[in-house]
Amino acid sequence: MATYAIGDLQGCAAEFDLLLDKIGFGAKDELWLVGDLINRGPDSLAVMRRVMAMGEQCKVVLGNHDLHFLAIYFGGHRPGRSDTYDELLSTHDVEDVAHWLRRCRMLHRDAGKGYVMTHAGLPHIWNIEQAEALAQEVETVLAGDHPQLSYRDFFVDMYGNKPARWDADLAGMPRYRSITNYLTRMRLIADNGTLDFDHKGALSEAPAGWRPWFELVDSTVYPEKVLFGHWAALDGETRNNHTIGLDTGCVWGRELTALHLETGVKTAVKALSG
Repeated sequence: MATYAIGDLQGCAAEFDLLLDKIGFGAKDELWLVGDLINRGPDSLAVMRRVMAMGEQCKVVLGNHDLHFLAIYFGGHRPGRSDTYDELLSTHDVEDVAHWLRRCRMLHRDAGKGYVMTHAGLPHIWNIEQAEALAQEVETVLAGDHPQLSYRDFFVDMYGNKPARWDADLAGMPRYRSITNYLTRMRLIADNGTLDFDHKGALSEAPAGWRPWFELVDSTVYPEKVLFGHWAALDGETRNNHTIGLDTGCVWGRELTALHLETGVKTAVKALSG
């Protein structure tokens, strides 16, 4: 059995199928997806059909675009001008798709394989046990198992940049919003854990005083290698072997990339459009 992790699909269903064929993905193999399954690309519904049909063979963590769809469907927010959710929102079983998606994880860890996966990465201010526990707090809300906060109320109030810095004393929606932002929106971070929400470009263009989160992470904080997507401008390059970027910009006309976890070999297919 082989295990593969694939970067942000963002509705690129045709490239997804091509990549699975290229790696020879089989019925006994396992697939990890780093989130942002949908939006911006042309075939979000086809991606969801493919992933949902794989069942337990596929491990998915939620990305900011997945959460954005859920905030539209469950929280009453309106799509943005660049969103491509129309087909997904109008399908006859959109409710089933939305309920399936909200039950996906925020963090997936397999210590035996030596990897942990979130959409945007993991901040240096948490250790692995904290990260798992905090991710599970949000997962409990999304699953509908929180005693005080419904998942619908979470999606109504999910958006926002505050608080920009983690505080263990945070409670309620400020706490869950903060955890969600670290796991799905983080790129640049300060030494004290404050997040920058503005910069989305290359590292060479980063403003002074901010660092990419992966420069502050080491193996004493997260013993497993960290898999992430979210930051297409990196093109997968982090300059270290402990944090592995998998968003190589398929939706922007570049490539869709898969990592073979057992061998460390990457395989990519060219985008068909963009």
